[in-house]
Amino acid sequence: MDEREFGWDDVIENDGGDWVLLPEGEYPFTVKSFERKRFNGSAKLPPCNQAELTIEIDGGSLGKTTVQHSLFLHSKTEGLLCAFFTAIGHRKHGEPLRMNWQAVPGATGRCKVYVDKWEGRDGKEHESNRIQKFIEPIEMAVQSNVTAGNNLPEACSLSQANMNSARGNQAASSVEPATSRWKAGAF
Repeated sequence: MDEREFGWDDVIENDGGDWVLLPEGEYPFTVKSFERKRFNGSAKLPPCNQAELTIEIDGGSLGKTTVQHSLFLHSKTEGLLCAFFTAIGHRKHGEPLRMNWQAVPGATGRCKVYVDKWEGRDGKEHESNRIQKFIEPIEMAVQSNVTAGNNLPEACSLSQANMNSARGNQAASSVEPATSRWKAGAF
């Protein structure tokens, strides 16, 4: 059934699925939506535009989970923006890009997920998934290194057949993604 807005007097019946907490790891994701917001600033980051993304993470047989992820449009976080747009295939590593936010909903890529533990207002410890980093697609990482003239380690020398088989395999890639090492949500 398609998503839609409810009227005040509509009938509801879908209880929703079970909530899923994925273990730490790399997973494919789909951007479901994004909202333009304004970040008011903090001790680490001045006021700036903020993209609030709703991202569905596919854990395969473990199930799917949805997370909220903020991207801050500021020069201090440019590496995180580059990593996101590279992960969804809109940018090649090292190349400039004019951000096209209209093309973001429906975009897919891979990300590294961790389990965040926090204390709720009820005083109990809770857990939820968060995105640690976005992962550069295998083909782009290999092509960027070859184009730059870098000597690839033997473990990173992937044939086209290996790249195709690695697309859906979480453990197949030994290519270290070229992304910022900042922890997401640190602002």
